[in-house]
Amino acid sequence: MVLGGSLAVSACAVGPGSETGYAPGGYAPGGYAPEGAAPEPLGARVPAATAGPAQPVAILLPLSGPLASVGQPMLQAARLALEVPGAPPLLVQDTGGSPQGAAGAVRGALAGGARLILGPLTAPETAAAAPAAQSAGVPMLAFTNDPVVARPGVWVLGITPGEQVARLVGAAAAAGKSRFAALLPETPLGQALAHGLADATAAAGLGTPTIRFHGAGMASITATARGLSDYAGRWGPIEAKIHAARAAGTLAGRREAAALGRSVPPPPPFDVLLLGDTGVALHEVSSILAYYVVGPPSVQIIGPSLWADPASGSGRLPGAWYAAPEPSARAGFVQAFSARYGAAPPGVADLAFDAAELARVLAGGGYGVDALTASHGFAGADGWFVLQPDGRVRRGLAVFAVRRGGGQEIAPPPAPGARIGA
Repeated sequence: MVLGGSLAVSACAVGPGSETGYAPGGYAPGGYAPEGAAPEPLGARVPAATAGPAQPVAILLPLSGPLASVGQPMLQAARLALEVPGAPPLLVQDTGGSPQGAAGAVRGALAGGARLILGPLTAPETAAAAPAAQSAGVPMLAFTNDPVVARPGVWVLGITPGEQVARLVGAAAAAGKSRFAALLPETPLGQALAHGLADATAAAGLGTPTIRFHGAGMASITATARGLSDYAGRWGPIEAKIHAARAAGTLAGRREAAALGRSVPPPPPFDVLLLGDTGVALHEVSSILAYYVVGPPSVQIIGPSLWADPASGSGRLPGAWYAAPEPSARAGFVQAFSARYGAAPPGVADLAFDAAELARVLAGGGYGVDALTASHGFAGADGWFVLQPDGRVRRGLAVFAVRRGGGQEIAPPPAPGARIGA
């Protein structure tokens, strides 16, 4: 899966005297921050000098086929990052957007002497290309956000659903919430969000969440939401009193029944509800939740970072939360890309830029696992991130509330040393 929105993991302050608009400074050439220090801004350090040319880096992208419109700006972003003296040479390989093409592309990259692989884009491509890279001992920074393909030597750079949910669980727990549930579409994203919720609540020592999946259409959404919210159990006692009052056949009984009909049922058996729909389906879900009286103030709605885009339909759920990078940090990359290519970059182009920037920063000392997994991590356009030895990537995400006109940040990213769910 490739989620929409900004997925960048690099960039720094704009300054004069740099072809890309990124001013060097900060750390000494070849030096790392001390243990426990703040993440390193990728564009703030010049690679150390080497005895010979920097080792080549390959990028695997769909430059032809149905995903070419995604791959082309990603290649532009990677070239932008490497248009500086001392940057490693970039070997470009076209995957065609298919697993077979990715397998051929990685073989071509390895034959060309690549010592670091950037890409490919999707999870199926990554699964097809990873074995050859691993056999050759060449690290891979894949652009997918599907954690299934993460493994030692293969890092998933995309912001995973699990990372998003973990941040939201931490924020909800900090706000005193403890009972979690999920109403999710029966889709790969819905399944990923469910796994993320189960993992995050277990890691936080919270109770097991109640997770239900719905199919397409209002009927499935209605039945699933009704059962999940225990609407019958919440409204049933009130409804019984209404019937009894009407059965009395008196004016007082009719008045009592009318008053009871305006009652608000008790809250559902959870105080946080994770959703995963967008578009028309989210419109339907929001209508059903309102009918079954599920929402603020008793229930905090949370959802995917896709909700940062108003076109997702998130405006139907004012006050709902989502986790995403702080957009202001991306300004430097956007300015540099726009100046170079005449248009703003799409969100996924950030991944290619940041992966190439990381390659440039590490070029002087090589692309060993110790360098890639430096414990202090790196500070990018979407906040800090740390590559972990198992292929996962820890990220610092902010929490936003859906508001008219766009999201409002309500909680900043946690400190790099804190747990993602904190």
